[in-house]
Amino acid sequence: MNSTESWKYFFLADGWVVGRVWSTDGPWSTIAWRRGPRIERTHLSITQQDEVLWLYRAESSIVTIEVKPEPTTTGDGNFNQPIGQVLLTRLISADQVIERLSLAQAHFQTQKAGQF
Repeated sequence: MNSTESWKYFFLADGWVVGRVWSTDGPWSTIAWRRGPRIERTHLSITQQDEVLWLYRAESSIVTIEVKPEPTTTGDGNFNQPIGQVLLTRLISADQVIERLSLAQAHFQTQKAGQF
């Protein structure tokens, strides 16, 4: 995606991952699009109620994103996942991101060799 194309944004808590993705045509098809959806975590985060929320950007053709907590294992080796998934249907604009960053405690993570 070049710099003239638009992005949509969303915040996602640490420990949550992107699942399925829907475009304007329905569920994302890597066969039809000939690639996966473009969703990238940025180096910006905010802290709300002692929880770190990372800013992600998604290409403009994405309309819905399924997010879910990373499965964790209990001491007996079983998976513990209290919440199944959440569908994000209202992605935000760059102006809304700026507004949220200005109202919240924002952090910027610099990229170090071998990380992120």
